[in-house]
Amino acid sequence: MSEIERKILDFMVQYLRANTYQPSIREIGERFGIKSTKTVSEHLQSLADKGWLERDPSRSRGVKILGMDLSTETVSVPCFREMPEDRNGLRSGKEEFHLSLDRRLAGEGGSFFVRAGSNDLAVLGINAGDFVLIEPATLDDLEDGTIVAARAGSGNWFHRLARNGGGILLESMQPGGGTTLVRDPGRLQIMGRVTAFYRRIDQSAGALNLTQH
Repeated sequence: MSEIERKILDFMVQYLRANTYQPSIREIGERFGIKSTKTVSEHLQSLADKGWLERDPSRSRGVKILGMDLSTETVSVPCFREMPEDRNGLRSGKEEFHLSLDRRLAGEGGSFFVRAGSNDLAVLGINAGDFVLIEPATLDDLEDGTIVAARAGSGNWFHRLARNGGGILLESMQPGGGTTLVRDPGRLQIMGRVTAFYRRIDQSAGALNLTQH
């Protein structure tokens, strides 16, 4: 399927899990900035022709998603190639795809995956291309020693967090990355805590072939 078809299908899965019914054609168009309902309908028909949907054109929400686990016990987690600039970026539509996880593994709402870059988390044995799961958290939620996705200004995202009398210490997860002291906690941009990662062991990291949903 094309990129826009994949994003539409992912959106429909998320919407269905959250609302128990499908989005309308107009709602799909608003989500992706498509003004023409005819264009949205054409995308849906293409998905139907490829076997992903079953359509009833006589009904506004007359779409059935085929071949996917839509259990309420699972949650669809967005996967990003690069870290969004902030948590608002999680709703930008720039995710590569979504993976369905058991809710007990995915953690809280707002969790997301991001591909690890070269040496980003090498200290933990996480390789470039591995998918790192990040759960939302505030500074008050984080205990000393927690691995976080956070930074002050620009620079690396992944650190081990600790506190001392002078402020917040961020120990880089890159080999030889050193430690940064953040004296003003208000400068600290926190995406969340790192809780897990996903790796395909039967393929190289640069040739991941994840089964969506």
